Amino acid sequence: MRARPPARPCYGDRAMPLVRRVHRYTYADYVGVEVASPTGKHEFIDGEIYAMAGGTETHSRLSAEVLRLLGNALVDGPCQVHTSDLRLYVEAVGMATFPDGAVICGPLEHHAPSPRDTALNPRVLLEVTSDSSEEHDTTTKLEAYRTIPSLRDYVVVSHRERRITVHHRADDDTWLTRVAITGGHIAVVSLDLTLAVDDVYRKTPVG
Repeated sequence: MRARPPARPCYGDRAMPLVRRVHRYTYADYVGVEVASPTGKHEFIDGEIYAMAGGTETHSRLSAEVLRLLGNALVDGPCQVHTSDLRLYVEAVGMATFPDGAVICGPLEHHAPSPRDTALNPRVLLEVTSDSSEEHDTTTKLEAYRTIPSLRDYVVVSHRERRITVHHRADDDTWLTRVAITGGHIAVVSLDLTLAVDDVYRKTPVG
């Protein structure tokens, strides 16, 4: 039996892959780690396996508030809001990750080689930044998420200040970036709804 590969530790409150590669694992190795660790979560990025730790209070509050606002707006439609417990597989780059939130409209498309409940078809993805994940969320993940055919909006919520960024895929397949700060509003076009920045941060002492 092949030895189970050790997962690299996370950095700060999120998995952080921006370090020099030491190993090169296969996706089957990653699946083995996930199956053997049903209570833990790991990301698979560029041949590395990263253990994920819990987030801060600020991170938890902001994630929950955005998901609550999205869920309230979508309660009667065909779209379903998911928490960070749902794994996402990005086929174009071979990445498995747990975004802070996702919206899937219609049936969830499963990635067969992955453990159960691994989605392929989000319409919207959410990441709330942290000290350790901010660069990763706004560079590596941004580029990876843009390759997902079903994705229309990528929402990034800042932990540093009252700022929400939405990267939106237009009808001509180009990407547009919009930013809203304190007192502003920002559209999640694919869901036909608008987020008020101050509503997202109303219980979180940021900015």
